[in-house]
Amino acid sequence: MMKRRTLLSALAAASAAAAALPARAQQSHPKIVFGYTAVTDFASVFVAAEEGYFKKRNLEVELKFIPLNSTIPAALQSDSLQIGGPTPSVFLQAVDGGLDLVLVAGGGLTSKTITGFGLVARAGSGIKSPQDCVGKKIGVPGLGAFLHVTFRAWLKDSGVDYRKVNFVEASFPQHADLLRGGSVDAVVSADPFMSRITETGAGYVASYYSTFLPENNQTIVHAAKREWVAKNPATARAFREALVESGGFMQQAKNDAKVRAAIGKYIKLPPEVLAKVQVSPPGPVVTEKQLGYWTGLMKEQDMLRTNIDVAKLIAK
Repeated sequence: MMKRRTLLSALAAASAAAAALPARAQQSHPKIVFGYTAVTDFASVFVAAEEGYFKKRNLEVELKFIPLNSTIPAALQSDSLQIGGPTPSVFLQAVDGGLDLVLVAGGGLTSKTITGFGLVARAGSGIKSPQDCVGKKIGVPGLGAFLHVTFRAWLKDSGVDYRKVNFVEASFPQHADLLRGGSVDAVVSADPFMSRITETGAGYVASYYSTFLPENNQTIVHAAKREWVAKNPATARAFREALVESGGFMQQAKNDAKVRAAIGKYIKLPPEVLAKVQVSPPGPVVTEKQLGYWTGLMKEQDMLRTNIDVAKLIAK
């Protein structure tokens, strides 16, 4: 509770500071094409677009849906996107592979109260425990992305060798069909797709494994090419300020309906699903400690070849 109060207080203070900043009416900014995937961890961006926090700072931001999170770094590199929201592991692997990317802001945060993602097994598969996953084919929405890495960490912590599990890449919208068709034994999925699967009887939640994760670590980070940020530092700051203000808006209970409406607009949720979906706490400012958690987790899984200096990856 204290951690949550501290987070709420910090967001409120940061939001007030951001709101007090003069709107950059005279500041000219380049257009930003922002890449997102179909998860609620992008809620602060959706809210910033809908509540006018980008417009207030004279930012033109076009939100572009990207089916697979793991493709976002390549889209940034090719200038198809100016800012995109990879998971921390996808971002760090891209940096490890030689892409010169930095973080301008953060998205959602882990929380032990969130049960909006987990292991969803095919009806009749018999999967109930980590040990039951050995030898099975499991779909993940991006190899090396957040759900893949955290699920492997859960298997390891449960005494299971994740290398004995066959992982295949499958975007969220494919999960239900793959389960129904028997192409996979289970998927690591998230709402609203997880709820749709269980409601139709195509699968069941075998584990809300996410509740083992430490709190207040980034689930999504907002990255850009270092070169772009160097050329447009005021634009990058304005984008982050908009998300800080958006985060403050999200933390006020009276705004819940507006937050959900913004989410529904961009990830196309029907009203009955939108009303129940869990929303990750906003984390607009990324810290070295948060990135350090991810580099540690990834080193344990032999995902990084180099020693990454996380301090150099956060744009000021």
